[in-house]
Amino acid sequence: MMTSLPNLLTLSRILAIPALVASFYLREPVSNWVAMVIFVAAAVTDYFDGYLARSRGLVSNLGRFLDPVADKLLVAAALMMLVARDRVDSWTTIPAVIILCREIIISGLREFLAELRVIVRVSTLAKWKTGIQMGAIGTCLVGDAGEILVPGNRVIGEGLLWIAALLTLYTGYDYLRAGLRHMMVEPPKPEAAPSGAAPVGEGAQR
Repeated sequence: MMTSLPNLLTLSRILAIPALVASFYLREPVSNWVAMVIFVAAAVTDYFDGYLARSRGLVSNLGRFLDPVADKLLVAAALMMLVARDRVDSWTTIPAVIILCREIIISGLREFLAELRVIVRVSTLAKWKTGIQMGAIGTCLVGDAGEILVPGNRVIGEGLLWIAALLTLYTGYDYLRAGLRHMMVEPPKPEAAPSGAAPVGEGAQR
């Protein structure tokens, strides 16, 4: 149901993206703090929408579709804006690209396996990856403005992003390996029609 609380929380994550992008065009350091607050608030809903859906029996197909889409859109928007506005070191573009490419590959894998009615469970390490990734992006968003609270904040954020990228590669390979055995199986070929028989759906004209 679209108006259930878990789905509304998921939708709020998507609706937060324009606000997140707009925050980059405010003056610094206000821009840094506003972007971080928006991102963290949106990321927190990722926990609560799943928890509420399971605890209240409100799991729905719409929620299953929207939840991963909202996560990927939020992460992609944040990473692209960090790179575009030079909020991270140029070398940090590499883990950002790794994370985005992995998300695209895994989305394609999940879509393929869904057609086969195969469910790939989220591993514990993948959950840790997501937590570190969200923390890294939030830290990078506040960037240099966070130095007043945490010395070396920007370096910490970029370091965490590299760690998240390495975990992304490992968990992505893990998922891909689990799906490879299904990819290697060729679909059954349709049986050939007996000699002289009319093709299916094409009866003889009378």
